[in-house]
Amino acid sequence: MKNIFLAIAIFFSINTNAQVTKVNLQAGGLTCSMCSNAINKALKSLDYVDKVNANIKNSSFDILFKPNAKVNFDDIKKKVEDAGFSVAKLTATVHFNNQSIAPDEHIIVNGLTFHFLNLKSQELNGDKVLQVVDKGYVSPKAFKKNELYTSMECYKTGVAGSCCSKGGVASGTRIYHVTI
Repeated sequence: MKNIFLAIAIFFSINTNAQVTKVNLQAGGLTCSMCSNAINKALKSLDYVDKVNANIKNSSFDILFKPNAKVNFDDIKKKVEDAGFSVAKLTATVHFNNQSIAPDEHIIVNGLTFHFLNLKSQELNGDKVLQVVDKGYVSPKAFKKNELYTSMECYKTGVAGSCCSKGGVASGTRIYHVTI
């Protein structure tokens, strides 16, 4: 019984000590300000998006979220793709409070499961910028390079399998692979 309460306490502490505050998305395939406007409108249609600031010169968008929003990177990516473009790079600013991380480890941040690649064990405090390195969020060359930092199958599939269960991640859970 003690173990069950301990596991529940650990689960909630892992889930509640971080918050995604902002995303910077660099889009591919933009040629004009009308293209930028199409992505801007698409992103603003997400109910958890508070504000979108476009930078036409860099083909990038700063996306700010409503307080305590449940952010979904795949929804953001889909909105960009539905507007006729691609995601060239996505970084997320996440606020951490004493979160220990280690290479090739999974943690849950406000409902998102992150798998950290290519870093040293450390404790995260304050705002940190994480780059999503999953397929469709980076170039094929960068995706292949990051494959060297893990032997877990979830990097190829983007979903938790049996290799992830020891980290407390349920099979079938969407996992975002990130670097700092």
